[in-house]
Amino acid sequence: MKRWILASALLAAGLAGAQGASAQRAYAQEQVDLDMTARIRQEAFQRSQVMDTLNHLTDVIGPRLTNSPAMAEANRWTRAKFGEWGLANVHDEAVEDLGRGWQFSRAEVEMLSPRAMPLHALPKAWTPGTPGAIEGEAMVARLESKADLEQWKGKLRGKIVFTDELRPYKPSEKPDFQRYDAADLDELLTFPLPKPRAIDPDTLARMRARMEMMPLLNRYLADEGVLATVSISSWNDGIVRVMGGGSRKAGEAVGVPALVMMAEHYNTVLRALQRKEPVRLRLDVDSRFLDETNQPGYNTIAEIPGVGPHKDEVVMLGAHMDSWHAGAGANDNAAGVAVMMEAMRILKAVGARPDRTIRVALWTGEEQGLLGSQAYVARHFGKFEEPTDPAQKALPAFMRQQRGKLVRMPEYGKISAYFNLDNGSGRIRGIYAQENLAAAPIFAEWLKPWHDVGATIVTQRNTGSTDHVSFDAVGIPGFQFVQDQLDYFSHVHHSDLDVQDHAVADDLKQASAIVAAFVYNAATRPQPLPRKPLPPESR
Repeated sequence: MKRWILASALLAAGLAGAQGASAQRAYAQEQVDLDMTARIRQEAFQRSQVMDTLNHLTDVIGPRLTNSPAMAEANRWTRAKFGEWGLANVHDEAVEDLGRGWQFSRAEVEMLSPRAMPLHALPKAWTPGTPGAIEGEAMVARLESKADLEQWKGKLRGKIVFTDELRPYKPSEKPDFQRYDAADLDELLTFPLPKPRAIDPDTLARMRARMEMMPLLNRYLADEGVLATVSISSWNDGIVRVMGGGSRKAGEAVGVPALVMMAEHYNTVLRALQRKEPVRLRLDVDSRFLDETNQPGYNTIAEIPGVGPHKDEVVMLGAHMDSWHAGAGANDNAAGVAVMMEAMRILKAVGARPDRTIRVALWTGEEQGLLGSQAYVARHFGKFEEPTDPAQKALPAFMRQQRGKLVRMPEYGKISAYFNLDNGSGRIRGIYAQENLAAAPIFAEWLKPWHDVGATIVTQRNTGSTDHVSFDAVGIPGFQFVQDQLDYFSHVHHSDLDVQDHAVADDLKQASAIVAAFVYNAATRPQPLPRKPLPPESR
């Protein structure tokens, strides 16, 4: 069965009430401009610039850690490209107090004894470097609780502390490179019933304990005279998967140099220690903080102005431009940025004259908790009241049990939808409707011209952990596309293999075309996209 037919049948059979009637009316009058679709396809498939954009973001600029010089250069360069393509209202918008800038240029680790051996390790972001080359003895010490700190007090001075146990190698049971087959796509059309949103008290207590432990541990390591810490990469096969440590906030303890080592080299060191052999290491880590105070970061914004009766309304598309620092941030998420930029270039190249304004946003701070998109949504569209319970207020927003009332900003009613891309460079196979039943038949119609390039499904499933959540949380239709996984979650995600070689050019061309068509359709349809209801406590 064609999946757009399935989506339409589900709608006709299952929707009831006012929203169902509204959705059926929208479905009945849904139109797709096939002439414009054909022009978009031709521009995207025959004159693509998406790989040129990806190349500059990755091989030329490199990894774009939040508030790093490379991120600032990415803001500057993308503004220049938007201007070159003739986009309007090109500017950066500040996101306040994102912390201090940080960068590293070298991390050299050697085992000197019991035998000479180079070791592959990279520093955690926002941790200090070494004062030149240093040498010290390796030892193992788990430092996960206050009791652990007390146990090791006075025993770690001058040591390089390995903080994890040896992890036996386990081959993956899944292929390293995956595309969805028909069975996978059919499975995505099923809807697992959601679990309760509330976090159980034990889990919440553990999360709070970890949050409290980090600054204590950072101070402890420095006070105890530890030379450095080393932890094991969460992936095998020589891949170093590394994120942050220390603290990006000015005035907070940052601890000591902290490295993540490839698992096979880490295990080599631990086996020597298990044999009671002294292990001596040399470290030389050139990493540094760039600011003494917290600095703003920046989202980069550009538009194709609307020309119709709804030109004061907006359709948004976006992707996060920040990345981690080990690779080049190619699949996470220069690929998404390149696709969204290419979608805007395509629309300008084909002479699109949308009714609504089409606005692209390249976010900062996504890797630190959707900070760029959350700040933008709060400033322009809406935000929740702060909780009154001090314990809840102390938690990050995503951990809070109390959401409170939604405070709507003046632009809240002016945005039709937001479309996001942030799951690597895999081609688009469909879209997550985020339980927006009324939007599903609309998307099914929009996907019909793309069945021949593999984009077929509309699933009601929610998908999270990226910037569309900032919009969806306040009741704005926010969507992420379904993408082939490729080797995103086996090799490249947050790892030193996240480089341009792991991006697939044809997939990015296909994604650029589909995104351009989706935002054009959203910007030209007579009505804005339907919204799903907010929870009663937030209305």
